[in-house]
Amino acid sequence: MNIPVAFWLVPVASVVALSMAWFFFRQMMGEDEGTPRMREIAGHVRRGAMAYLKQQYKVVTIVFVVLAVIFAFMAYVLHVQNPWVPVAFLTGGFFSGLAGFFGMKTATYASGRTANGARQGLNRGLKIAFRSGAVMGLTVVGLGLLDIAMWFLILSAFYPGTGISLITITTTMLTFGMGASTQALFARVGGGIYTKAADVGADLVGKVEQNIPEDDPRNPATIADNVGDNVGDVAGMGADLYESYCGSILSTAALGATAFAMNGEMQLKAVIAPMIIAAVGIFLSLIGIFLVRTKEGAGMKELLKSLSLGTNVSAVLIAVATFIILYLFQIENWVGVSFSVITGLCAGVIIGQGTEYYTSHSYKPTQDIAASSQTGAATVIIKGIGTGMISTMIPVVTISVAIMLSYLCANGFDLSMTASSMSRGLYGIGIAAVGMLSTLGITLATDAYGPIADNAGGNAEMSELEPEVRQRTDALDALGNTTAATGKGFAIGSAALTALALLASYVEEIKIAMARAVEHGQTFIDNAGNVFNPETADMVQFMEFFQVNLMNPKVLVGAFIGGMAAFLFCGLTMGAVGRAAQSMVEEVRRQFREIKGILEGTGTPDYSRCVEISTLSAQKEMIFPSLLAIAIPIVVGCLLGVAGVMGLLVGGLTAGFTLAVFMANAGGAWDNAKKMVEEGNFGGKGSECHKATVVGDTVGDPFKDTSGPSLNILIKLMSMVSIVMAGLTIAFA
Repeated sequence: MNIPVAFWLVPVASVVALSMAWFFFRQMMGEDEGTPRMREIAGHVRRGAMAYLKQQYKVVTIVFVVLAVIFAFMAYVLHVQNPWVPVAFLTGGFFSGLAGFFGMKTATYASGRTANGARQGLNRGLKIAFRSGAVMGLTVVGLGLLDIAMWFLILSAFYPGTGISLITITTTMLTFGMGASTQALFARVGGGIYTKAADVGADLVGKVEQNIPEDDPRNPATIADNVGDNVGDVAGMGADLYESYCGSILSTAALGATAFAMNGEMQLKAVIAPMIIAAVGIFLSLIGIFLVRTKEGAGMKELLKSLSLGTNVSAVLIAVATFIILYLFQIENWVGVSFSVITGLCAGVIIGQGTEYYTSHSYKPTQDIAASSQTGAATVIIKGIGTGMISTMIPVVTISVAIMLSYLCANGFDLSMTASSMSRGLYGIGIAAVGMLSTLGITLATDAYGPIADNAGGNAEMSELEPEVRQRTDALDALGNTTAATGKGFAIGSAALTALALLASYVEEIKIAMARAVEHGQTFIDNAGNVFNPETADMVQFMEFFQVNLMNPKVLVGAFIGGMAAFLFCGLTMGAVGRAAQSMVEEVRRQFREIKGILEGTGTPDYSRCVEISTLSAQKEMIFPSLLAIAIPIVVGCLLGVAGVMGLLVGGLTAGFTLAVFMANAGGAWDNAKKMVEEGNFGGKGSECHKATVVGDTVGDPFKDTSGPSLNILIKLMSMVSIVMAGLTIAFA
């Protein structure tokens, strides 16, 4: 295989991204961490975060080793799986975990420095927090492209040539996505349980029962709460978007290998194109990062505008660059495929703007939730749930339009549903997901910025800094709540497009598994009694062979199980947060009761005990939901076959996407409604309205930080597991 010179832009871009991440990290470390008390607080948070991550990686390592052994048995003994799968699975998990580790290390060093920067001015605090968030974004895209480039070069050496070789290479590369997805799910679920157990304990006992401010050093759970912001919203989020980023590129490459299988030169270009778009996106994200700045005394809208300038400029530039890249590659129907990318970019922007509207207290929905606090906590909860449900309309309609447009643009508006038309249309959907995630370097920076700003506020409060410093960190924190909600909406939207592309890739993996079974003497007979040859069959023929249609009860049962899986997963993770929070509430109450002088400021709370409770609860509670997500597609595949799995993935995608948007937006709106009251509206801090919004925020915490963001991983993980287990499905179904 003659690898085009343009491909080497991919490893170069990854090195540039990692180098700039290191540059921003060193720049942040050069900032002053503030007073001795500020350094002490930051040190507590840093040690707690690293202790948690170390414990989590121990548990996850055991799970990964067990799964790798199972995959090795399937590959080398049963011969129902590609022999590269066990190794690829491990590398995917390793790089995903590495992205989370670097991001959290940066965040725990950045929060105290952001608080100290806020002492000098709002712009100074914003710049430190955002550039530190950029370390997360650039690390994720850098490691993602490095992993992709490495595996492409290795597999190209073992499978030379185009045609079938490229299909084998791309479908094999998809399997490291399962490792990334598995690591991401553990990180999101474990981190989400940790942070919300601490947050709920701190809020309910501290704010509501004892009427002390948020992040007050007298609250025993406040250090655990700050640690939780990092393990959930930084490490978990980094691992999550790493697998989204890689999954979109790899699934699109696999679809390109299938769509252009009859034209070797065009096939190679279609495989490499999404990698090149992602690589160029790194350089353009860097431009956007350097554009982010604000003025002193800026309000919420001005701060949002500052961040939007960077992300929007990057999006416009990648849109222009896409046309140039695909033209130079002379991709067949390059104009149409370029518009598919534009469709993905536009969908990401619309979902982000819609999320901002429903979650920012600059707009009516969240203002109405804050106003409902005048009649108590119950109306806050009712209004928040209603707002979250209504907010699903914009993302669902947007994604639906994006799917249709990207499909039609890529296949020349061909509605014939022939095999060729479907393959090229599905390639368009995949590359739309790549377009949406091409500026992840800056998009993730705006997301990771949130927990850094939140921790900076905590540091300012516990260090008893000047009131104006806390006002500045509160402004940065409120902005972070909105950007976090926007980032979650963005991640969920990209998950929907990626999962649809993975669904098509699943069919290709089934084809390879069937061809492998034929080599070992198995014969497949279709419904007419004729021998079915998987090597020559197209996608339409596969659908007919497995009877993937709505009249097949296996498809319908699979769809119901997929929808149920989303709700079951949410129920399990919400219950886990509830149990962990109960333990935390009891511990905080005990300390207030038994440790003399805490409330007077003369006694010292036992912070480490609260950190320990959150850590143990998270490690214990994360295992079952995560393993269930892996087990469901395997069981459905063995019992209901390919048709059942297709139904499962469609049902999981539709229910999971809608539920995830609802939970993320409702939680974000509740949080910012509380912030609005804390700014002095409806009685301000300590009022009955404030207590009502705190209760709403407490309900919303596991919505937006545990169950909701975990769902987009669940959607893709079930697809990845189905792809990896395709051989087992063919062997036993």
